[in-house]
Amino acid sequence: MTGPTGPKAAQGDPACTGLPSSARGGPVSHAVSRVARLHRIAAGKLLKQLGLYPGQEFLMMHLWEAGPVRQSDLIKSVDLDPSTVTKMLQRLEQTGHVRRCPDPSDRRAVLVEATEGSCALLADVERAWTGLEELTLAGLDDGERRELARLLARVEDNLCTDTRGCPQPRGGPAAGPAAQPESTSSSRSTSAAEL
Repeated sequence: MTGPTGPKAAQGDPACTGLPSSARGGPVSHAVSRVARLHRIAAGKLLKQLGLYPGQEFLMMHLWEAGPVRQSDLIKSVDLDPSTVTKMLQRLEQTGHVRRCPDPSDRRAVLVEATEGSCALLADVERAWTGLEELTLAGLDDGERRELARLLARVEDNLCTDTRGCPQPRGGPAAGPAAQPESTSSSRSTSAAEL
């Protein structure tokens, strides 16, 4: 894809056809939405090769970093709908990547942890994440990459002032540009549909 005037635009790809007249008052917001959609699609293709669905890697990242956690705390940490997290965990449990068991300190609570067998998946997710970063930032030099990260951090701060209960602060397991689609309501419904 070369942009709004490239080959895909000629084919009528809605994500690449430019700015609709109804979005003229928000060209940056429209661009961010398009980029987030395309980024989510690219991430989905890479994750599919690992047997994962978009969003599952964030659950695994959190579990690899935090160790065993209560399912209720995990749901709060990833800022997704409880039913979506439950479905994700069911799939991850079926593939042997997570284990759930009663919390010994509170039998009503459920502990979730990454299995030892998920260690190979960790290396695969790291490689996929690096590949996604290179695809996303291809053609940008180091200074442009730093500036883009700085500007996205400011945009995130702006949105967090007007968004109830922002997810983890930047730098946590769910941080980074790719984390943003999973924490928005529009992509949250997409993720639930993909499960």
